[in-house]
Amino acid sequence: RERERERERERERERERERERERERERERERERERERERERDSVQERERERERERERERERERERDSVQERERERERERERERERERERERERERERERERVRERNRDQERGSIIELCQWKLHLVP
Repeated sequence: RERERERERERERERERERERERERERERERERERERERERDSVQERERERERERERERERERERDSVQERERERERERERERERERERERERERERERERVRERNRDQERGSIIELCQWKLHLVP
């Protein structure tokens, strides 16, 4: 009987060790699940950081496009100012030509008046 009780206690200790090993395996599985959740959180965060970097690159490209467009608009404004200066120079040349025509007309009229005066004086001479 004593040996039987001893064997029974031994079997009980063995069952207890087995239960302990099972609890340890369960704790290990739980740690593994936790590591998996941690990897998933890390992965989600990394994807979010990558999306943020991509948004920043897109904003940078947008700023660059805006900057290129602004430089192009500035060049166009400068070309327009240059065209306006050229039109103004052309108007000034036209005004100068008109003044020259007026001076020429005045000289012609003056010569005509002198000629008429001379002809008139010639008629007065006996």
